[in-house]
Amino acid sequence: MRRILTLLMAMLMLAAPSLAEEGDWLLDTIEIGPDAEEAQPLTPQESAPEEYTARDDFIDRMIDLGYQLYVEADGKAQRAHYKGDIYLCKNFTTHIFNENRDDFCIAEFPDVKLRIPNNLPEEDCKPYYYGLAWEEIAAEDGNPFYVAASFRYDKNLSKEENLELACEFMRQAQRGDFFQMSAKYEYGTGAHSAVMLGYDAENDEIHWMDSNMRGGTRDGIRYGICQYDEVRSVEWWANAFCLKGRGATLYRLRDDIAYREE
Repeated sequence: MRRILTLLMAMLMLAAPSLAEEGDWLLDTIEIGPDAEEAQPLTPQESAPEEYTARDDFIDRMIDLGYQLYVEADGKAQRAHYKGDIYLCKNFTTHIFNENRDDFCIAEFPDVKLRIPNNLPEEDCKPYYYGLAWEEIAAEDGNPFYVAASFRYDKNLSKEENLELACEFMRQAQRGDFFQMSAKYEYGTGAHSAVMLGYDAENDEIHWMDSNMRGGTRDGIRYGICQYDEVRSVEWWANAFCLKGRGATLYRLRDDIAYREE
């Protein structure tokens, strides 16, 4: 028995240094005491920022040009009467598009020049009024947009039901969307075009830029106000086109916008 106890004591003595070493290692890596820093909780790894694409650049350039025109106008009404006047509704949105399109293309059709469709002719809009949509132009013919959402007043539904649908339609607006509507509201009756700057979900509001929504006539010539980062509620917008025979469309740039190679 004594022999067995002696052997056990020897084994414990041999193991002691390794245990001490392990204990020292633990103490070296864990700070204790009043001066020790508070341990920081682990946080999820931050996701990598989304890649800045040619599409993003195209949108930014158009919006920047719209802002420049707004600054140059300095709040003063600009002529919006003749066919070539860039401050005339659709001319404004077409101008900021045309001035920036040459550096971009549709990746699937790199040799095709981009174009923005004209408004759908009045005859083709029936039974709705003119101004709620564009012509249907194929991507292979240069149209870089697709219909992201649309609203058409449904006479089989109640006014309240239509308004709810119109509001949901407007809440789909995204930065860079081109907007087209046939409206009857405080600023007039007819077609209007705008570029959306975004939807503020917290306040249920739309930010946008345009020209000639507000304006007036002097000596028989129409003059329009250029607007940038205007803000109105979703319901205000919906009420503008939520009427029998009226409607609106949101057009969005395709995801495969690319830089045109020289």
